Amino acid sequence: MSTILEGLRYAESHEYVKVEGEYGYVGITDYAQHELGNVVYVDMPEVDDEVTAGEDFGAVESVKAASDLISPVSGVVVEVKEALNDSPELVNSDPYANWIIKVKLNDPAEADALMDAAAYKAFINE
Repeated sequence: MSTILEGLRYAESHEYVKVEGEYGYVGITDYAQHELGNVVYVDMPEVDDEVTAGEDFGAVESVKAASDLISPVSGVVVEVKEALNDSPELVNSDPYANWIIKVKLNDPAEADALMDAAAYKAFINE
C-alpha cells in the first residue's frame, strides 16, 4: 500500500506539492516511486528556472523506465535537492523527505485545484 501524506496536494501525474507559505516543495509520490522501481537518475532544472503547472520540468529514470516530471504548480525554482545527484535512490527510500525542487510559487492558491490525500488515494485505487 502506498503512503499518502495528509496536507500535501497531488497531481494526476503523481507529483505532489507541499505548500509552506509562498514556497512549494515538489516531488514524486510514494505510488510513483513504487511504479518506477529503483531510481537511477533524477534530471532536475536549474535554480532560477521557471516551472509551469502541467508542464515538464525534468525526468526520473529508473531501471524500468524514464518518466517526465510534470510540475503541479507554477513558479521559480529556488532550490534543487542536490543529494539526488549522487544518491537518486533517496527518492525510493522516502519520496516525501526527498522532494526534487523547491519553488517560489506564483500563486500559492494554485495548489488548491490539486487533489487532497483522500482524492489521490481514490484516484490511484481506481
